[in-house]
Amino acid sequence: MCGITGWVSYQRDLSTQRPVVDAMTETMSCRGPDDSGTWISGPAALGHRRLAVIDLPGGRQPMSVRTPDGTVAMVYSGEAYNYTELRAELAGRGHRFTTDSDTEVVLHGYLEWGDGVAARLNGMYAFAIWDERTRELVMIRDRMGIKPFYYYPTADGVLFGSEPKAILANPLASRTVTLDGLRELLVMVKTPGHGFWDGMHEVVPGTVVTVSRAGARTRAYWTLETRPHTDGRDATIAHVRDLLDDIVRRQLVADVPRCTLLSGGLDSSAMTAIAARQLAETGERVRSFAVDFVGQAENFVADELRTTPDTPFVHDVARVAGTEHQDIVLDSDQLADPAIRSAVIRARDLPAGFGDMDASLYLLFREIRRHSTVALSGESADEVFGGYLQFFDPEARKGTTFPWLTNFAKHFGDDGGILAEDTARGLDLAGYVRDCYATAAAQVAPLPGESDLESRMRTISHLHLTRFVRVLLDRKDRASMAVGLEVRVPFCDHRLVEYVYNAPWALKSFDGREKSLLREATADVLPRSVYDRVKSPYPSTQDPAYAAALRRNVQEVLAQPSHPVFGIVSHRRLAEAVRDDTPQTTQASRRGLERALDLALWIDMYRPTLKLA
Repeated sequence: MCGITGWVSYQRDLSTQRPVVDAMTETMSCRGPDDSGTWISGPAALGHRRLAVIDLPGGRQPMSVRTPDGTVAMVYSGEAYNYTELRAELAGRGHRFTTDSDTEVVLHGYLEWGDGVAARLNGMYAFAIWDERTRELVMIRDRMGIKPFYYYPTADGVLFGSEPKAILANPLASRTVTLDGLRELLVMVKTPGHGFWDGMHEVVPGTVVTVSRAGARTRAYWTLETRPHTDGRDATIAHVRDLLDDIVRRQLVADVPRCTLLSGGLDSSAMTAIAARQLAETGERVRSFAVDFVGQAENFVADELRTTPDTPFVHDVARVAGTEHQDIVLDSDQLADPAIRSAVIRARDLPAGFGDMDASLYLLFREIRRHSTVALSGESADEVFGGYLQFFDPEARKGTTFPWLTNFAKHFGDDGGILAEDTARGLDLAGYVRDCYATAAAQVAPLPGESDLESRMRTISHLHLTRFVRVLLDRKDRASMAVGLEVRVPFCDHRLVEYVYNAPWALKSFDGREKSLLREATADVLPRSVYDRVKSPYPSTQDPAYAAALRRNVQEVLAQPSHPVFGIVSHRRLAEAVRDDTPQTTQASRRGLERALDLALWIDMYRPTLKLA
């Protein structure tokens, strides 16, 4: 896992721009603390920061190969879990390797198959190849969008990077945010290709972007396709388990310490238990880590989303699976620390507004990094198998908006109430959501002959797998890579996604519960308590001390009425929210305060030009 960046300028010799390329590369130092490298030739410059995971001495980048017609150079971030098979195939075709790294396999794969190498990869990846033979830059991103990848077209080429900060380090990039960027920030619709910053784009998951003198062109090498599902219940459950066994085994491969993230929910428990069983074959114990909060047991109040605290279930899994387990217990001072909030914003390059949930994730990863370099996560199983409440919500099933937005304000809060009135009118968030939903829903291909209910559930699944999951994957990647921790996501393996997506909803929920297929496929490795447990999302602190600290931090912003944040946020409405005498011990009740504080800190850090008219 690494950080990549680069610059193509067809009208320049970039050897004169090394300080700029170095500055762009340095912004990725957290993603790659182990090594740094740049490669510059004529109009192309590549930068790389390395987190060494496989073939520690041999995988240095940028990596290049000289051919009779010109050099082909690459910067690569991620992991190809099938690289050993590809290496054998390429060796059979005459390729010779000098390292044991997956990076070299991907580069030779490009030499053999061109950008068709993308369809042969199983993994998470974002990589860019400068091909002197054609004088083109080829950018490729994994199917699910696990690894981030941004680019910024210029007058004579392009800038690119794993994160926006790498691009923004180049003086050609404008730090401008328009109403359109704010719309994307304030509503969780995750428009494919949208880069938040004006003029910046994401490489859409599952696509190849090729840049030449004529400009950029995009080709999709993978989409989530509708296909008939012909397996019965027992065969489906067995196949899901076979896939999970293979996926986890592949993703445990590393030359550095690895562990699992354990929440006590079905997803992470199943993944941890399978990993523990596989590692036990060679006499190894899996390490597991969980997040908890000081006073959580005393302060916990059940609600519709979280009916039980995580810790008892975490400990049940650790005992049954025999993991070497550690709870990471966080206190309110840590969660409310402005330095931690700033670190989270810097990691994400935007003010996400999730406060303690983002802070705790960052702190969890920071502590884990002291013990491990690679972690396996249960992320994305809810999107794949149908685990969220909205999959069962009659209102969400009506298909009038993104299903997770149906009760979003109820569960996670509404920050629209703190917006300045003129800004709110200009944003027209309701209209933006409506248009985005119509576009997204139109991309779902129904299966001929399926019922209305099955068709609606297919749409809900598709939206989660092509929109919602990308929000969570980006959050996970940024928080983990900010501390140099590689987090792998077994449930995002495209083989599993494709197979389960096309299983009928009646099969996915055959026992009337969420994630029926996953539960039965892993029943033999789960403690009964977890098998019976209802879905519970990532935890949020309920400590009143956190809410009090948040109020104090927001009051410091209110004391600066000329702060640019008040071009977005209403000073009066924010002051009223701070004076609210409710306990504000839930994430939903704090949402507006969290967003306002994040916006203020983000403006102080990035000094963006805000175009709100």
